[in-house]
Amino acid sequence: MILTVKNLSVAYGTKEAVENISFNVKAGEVIGLLGANGAGKSSTIAAVLGIVKSNYKELNMLGKSPILHRKEVFQEVGVQFQETNFQDKLTVSEACEQWESLYNTTADVPQLLQRLGLVGKETQLVKSLSGGERQRLAVLLALISNPKLVFLDELTTGLDTRARRMLWKQLLEMKENGLAIVLTSHYMDEVEALCDKILILKEGKTVFHGTIQEAICTSNKPSMESAYLYFAGEEDELCVHF
Repeated sequence: MILTVKNLSVAYGTKEAVENISFNVKAGEVIGLLGANGAGKSSTIAAVLGIVKSNYKELNMLGKSPILHRKEVFQEVGVQFQETNFQDKLTVSEACEQWESLYNTTADVPQLLQRLGLVGKETQLVKSLSGGERQRLAVLLALISNPKLVFLDELTTGLDTRARRMLWKQLLEMKENGLAIVLTSHYMDEVEALCDKILILKEGKTVFHGTIQEAICTSNKPSMESAYLYFAGEEDELCVHF
């Protein structure tokens, strides 16, 4: 198993942000963490990465503790945060070199630039890139270590349809080669294109864990989007507004 999370909980003061969440990810598998804003997705990822303090029964990444063996584990783990802040005067090429220096071995950077549509941007300042281009660069940097596991937080926010599909294609190819992915997304077409399993959170608790087809069947809804709204509790809000 690439990642095992058992009974993970996160509290901020007296507020329980995440409560007893459990899931695992195998090589070549994609799991989607879904839920409304504030449901606990980001807190879950931050806890798994050891960025925020948490309580858990088991937290195992690549056969080791990501808390106790951080340096070793994160040589083979990539992370793309929803917002990545870059230095003002950093070029795309310099950003790649900076990230490469953090790892013992790296992927073929020119090939990643090609696959993510960033060829010709190497000498451009990162701050001058469009929002979509910066997002693609953040994904590239998450993949630069040739990881076995990658966390992608709101993967295609700000990308147009063509760029989104190009990125999906790249990730599906890497998935076929064994890459494990933990993904958060508000786009159900993205979830359907990439995810083998989904975990839907509501107020920090798991309200569904299984495959997309199981979510549709269990909810007795006609589509993944309808099933998601049902489990996440957003269906009632829609009825109120409309």
